[in-house]
Amino acid sequence: MRTHPAISPERSVTAARITSVDALRGFSLLGILVVNIAFLASGYRMAGMAEPAFVSPLDWAVRWTVTLLMENKFYLLFSFLFGYSFTLQVDSAVRRGKAFVPMFLRRLAGLFLLGLAHAVLLFPGDILTTYAAVGLALLLFRKISPRTAVMLAVVLTSLLALGFVLLAVLAMVGLDKTGTVSHGVAEAVHSDAALRGSGFQIIGEHLRKLSLIVVLRVLFQGPAVLAACLIGLAVGKLGVLRDLPAHTATLRRLQWVGFTIGLGGAFVYTLSAWHGSVNKFLGEAVDLVTAPLLAAAYAATFLRLLPYLPRIGRALAAPGRMALSNYLGQSLICSLIFTGYGLALVDRVSPPLEVLIAVAVFVAQVFLSHWWLRSHRYGPVEWLLRALTYWSRPGRGAHQRTGRA
Repeated sequence: MRTHPAISPERSVTAARITSVDALRGFSLLGILVVNIAFLASGYRMAGMAEPAFVSPLDWAVRWTVTLLMENKFYLLFSFLFGYSFTLQVDSAVRRGKAFVPMFLRRLAGLFLLGLAHAVLLFPGDILTTYAAVGLALLLFRKISPRTAVMLAVVLTSLLALGFVLLAVLAMVGLDKTGTVSHGVAEAVHSDAALRGSGFQIIGEHLRKLSLIVVLRVLFQGPAVLAACLIGLAVGKLGVLRDLPAHTATLRRLQWVGFTIGLGGAFVYTLSAWHGSVNKFLGEAVDLVTAPLLAAAYAATFLRLLPYLPRIGRALAAPGRMALSNYLGQSLICSLIFTGYGLALVDRVSPPLEVLIAVAVFVAQVFLSHWWLRSHRYGPVEWLLRALTYWSRPGRGAHQRTGRA
């Protein structure tokens, strides 16, 4: 009778753990695309307004749904995974006897350059430059305890919420000091014209938008991303994702708290974003506190369901392994659809069709990622970043997945 080599239980658990993290990253990537495509497709949306050409009940239903369930949730989930991956990279460097700090600094430099090119050429809403800056803070905090990391995340989130409350008070007395891109219809019309133009006009518009939102990025988005990364750092240090069944009770509590408080806060934020029923800054303050809870509920639900949906897990794991390549690829594809780089359909696509395009793009990326990874260890951009990180050409042998970021 022919026998088969035994599979180590430890290797099986490790592979399942890594696959679940990759699948969660792929799931996050889909959510980010569904949110970002609205800003890539419309100068009005980038200016904080609804597109005047699309005001049907279905258009508004899609806007409400995306804002309520997805906006400001999935980038936090992705940021959590960035912090978690940081712990994997530290552990990998220790196992290999490598000096971690120089390698990670090179990685951050690569992320910053990629993000800068992405923001200027494709999408000023880039988050890679923010990750590069936040990565420096993670280096400083890498030895703190999980408890301290969580406490620091809570403090950061509380301070951010108080900051938006202050902005709300200033706005109520006629002093809007945000310097946002939102300057009404004239701003949106100007943006549309530029995005339909030549490559130089598109780049010029991206640079102009970056100059307007840089303060908000530094003062608000950066700390929010850092808070999510610190939670990921704490989870990585505690090893929660290494043995999910042992933490079922915790995941269940995250679902109850996250879906109740998180959805309530998301509703308040949606009112402030679209109907002015609540001051927009007060809505932002509520969302800053509650969006992380809803993102955590999404993650807990996904991870609990994943063992029962292995095919979905495997499908999402491939784009998750190539998340950086796919993230940049999404912006490139959308730019070719909506700007003068290609079809120039800016503000000519309805919100429902935008969502359908986003889903179609992601499905195509799922198939493309599986095809690519059959013969490559890394995605193309991941290969480039890894070469810079380790200052050597990545090999083509069997992939040591336990140390992958």
